[in-house]
Formats: sequence, C-alpha cells, structure tokens
Amino acid sequence: MPVSKVRTVRPAFAPNVLIVEITDDDGLTGLGEAFFGAAAVEAYLHETAVPVLMGLDDVNPEMVSGVLRNHVGFQGSGVETRGNGAIDLALWDLLGRRAGLPVHTLLGGPVERRIPAYNTCAGPAYVKDESRQSVANWGVNAAAGAGVRQSAAYEDLEGFMNRPGELAKDLWADGFRIMKVWPFDIGAERTRGVRLDADTLQFGLGVLDAIRSAVPDMGIMVELHGLWNLPSAIRLVRELERFQPVWVEDPMRSDDVDAYAQLRAGTSCPIATGETLTGQRSFRALFDRRAVDIPIVDLGWVGGLTVARKVASLADSYDLPFAPHDCTGPIQFAACVHLAASQPNCYIQESVRAFRHTWYGQIVHGVPDVVDGHAEASLLPGLGVELVDGFDRRSDVAVREIVR
Repeated sequence: MPVSKVRTVRPAFAPNVLIVEITDDDGLTGLGEAFFGAAAVEAYLHETAVPVLMGLDDVNPEMVSGVLRNHVGFQGSGVETRGNGAIDLALWDLLGRRAGLPVHTLLGGPVERRIPAYNTCAGPAYVKDESRQSVANWGVNAAAGAGVRQSAAYEDLEGFMNRPGELAKDLWADGFRIMKVWPFDIGAERTRGVRLDADTLQFGLGVLDAIRSAVPDMGIMVELHGLWNLPSAIRLVRELERFQPVWVEDPMRSDDVDAYAQLRAGTSCPIATGETLTGQRSFRALFDRRAVDIPIVDLGWVGGLTVARKVASLADSYDLPFAPHDCTGPIQFAACVHLAASQPNCYIQESVRAFRHTWYGQIVHGVPDVVDGHAEASLLPGLGVELVDGFDRRSDVAVREIVR
C-alpha cells in the first residue's frame, strides 16, 4: 500500500518534539515522533526522506529502513537518523492499524503487558528550550542551590536537588520503587569532567544519602550524562558503590568502549549506557568487550523500532538485558512500552511522570498508564495513541504536509 500524505506537526509549547503522520491510500494513519532539533528534522523529512517515501509502491518498516539508510552520518543520531526513526515509528503504527493488532503483538509478544518502570526525576520543562543536555536546559533554577522552590506540579528535578528525601517519599507513595537522579552534573560542567572536586562529591552524595535515609528500600539510579573523563568516572563510581545503585548511567561518552571496559572491570556498580548510540553495530563493540551491564536504547535516536528490536535481540544473544530510553515525547514513550512488552530480555522501562502528567496529554490520547511502578502496554491497534482533537489546528502548532 503506497503513502498518499505525510504531515509534520511541530508544537511551540514542546519545541524539541516533531510529530510525523503518515497516511496510506486507504486513509489509515500512523503516528511517529522525533525528539531534539525538531525544525532541522522537519526540513530533512520534507526535502529528502518524504519524497523518497512517496515514490514507493508499498511501505513496510523493514524495507523503508533500508531504503532510507544514511549514506553519511550513520554512526550518529543526527538529523537523518532521527527523521528516519520517526518515519519508522509511524510505519509500525500504520502496520498495526492495518492488521488490527497492537505493535507488541506484531513483534511476537507480549512477553508481559505490565513492565516495571522507574521515574526519571525531570520537571515539566526539562530539556525543553534547547536541543542539548546541559544544566542551562534543565527548566528550573536548580543551579542556584538549596532553597529554590518551584510551584509547578511534578517538579521532580528541583525536588531531588533541594528536597530529595521528600521527593523519594512522594514517589514511593506514587508507586515507584526506583528513581533516577543526576546531582553531579553541575560540578561536571564546572570542571568539564576533568576533576571531581570535594564540593561536587559532597553535594551529590548528600542527595543520595537523603533519599536512602528517607526511603531505605528505594532503588536509586545515578545518571551522569557522559560528562566525566575516565579517572574522574572511576573515582566517582567507586564512591557510589556503598549505595548499591540499580545502575550508574553514562559515566562517560558511550563511544569509548575501552574506557567502559576498564571502568566496569573495576567496580561492583552495574553500568548502563547506549542511549546516544545508533544502529546495532554500535552496541556490538560494547557487548564484545563485556563493557556494559544494561544497554540502553533510544528508539528515535537509534534509527527506529526496526533497529531497536535488533539491538534488544543482539543484547539477548550476549545474555544481557536491555532498557528502552525515554525522556522524549508521548508517541515514542508508547512505542517504548510496546518494545518492552514484546522482548524477553527487557529489564525496565523509563518514564517521566512530569511529562506524562503535563504536556503529553496536550498532544495525544492513549499514553500508557504507569500504575504501581509498572507501565501497561495498550491492546489497541498500532501504538494505541491518537492526536488530541484540534491539536493540529492550534495557533502555536506548525503543520507542513506533502500530498501525492
């Protein structure tokens, strides 16, 4: 079945999000999503990818993934990869709607419909204004230190920086048994990751102590955002061992396989990394060197659901679990839950309650529920999400389309 129309929908209130809507000749529509650099991805799709898609007599995710495979930039999650990933998600959604089946069934599942989930302690405006990972893009004035208060609901980033024990209790009452925090980032930016100074260490460890004291059974994930060099990462991870974290995530850039192998060999902390890697081959080197305990895969940045399931399968062949990354938008979150439900080696699903309870609902209906620390996969056809009626007619939403 050929494609008759492709639309991109870019909301000003979530400027890093680009929705991709693909309609076939029967009028069925699939939804996909790209995150980061939405305007640049939009330009790539309309100028390069969509004309190719429109020229195909039939579309299915595996075939289109090969046709759109990057000639340059295939080793990174740049504009082409993110655009192709959005198309891929939309085609899986469309395929499910054609078949009348949820995507997790098309992928051979579900293995389990209720997947353990953790809360990433971001706030509603986290990484909203810029396409980069930095303290300046946190969306709160957390860098000002203790005493900062934000009135917005679910301001979990301000919470873990300034009142970590209180936040841990609130999350526990909300059903979460694992929370992810990143209290060392300010110090990492200050020293460019070259030096782990005493103030940074004292503040970060104090946050973790407060969480553990308030809720002794709360599982803690420590996110380091790839900001440290190897000597600093080794020292920091050894300091974290006494907390027995669920994992330490991205202590260094994930493309330095030798450094990860050295770090992992010298610590008892489980090491997680991979969300910024693209294609299954990027993960293979980490697996061959036994340099990672839990590979993390981002469905949009890796190249789509088609590629992500191959990463999950590759990890399984090395007797490794995997964890889908999602600190992005609502359609990708839904796709993550379908992948997680369908794979036998899924460890846990990321979720951001600050996103789910605020701006996700302005874009789509059908976002998977997270109840008692578990995400539940939809039984509706495709990804199970629909655009909110009138969303694409809002004055703060930009729409472009190509019709065959």
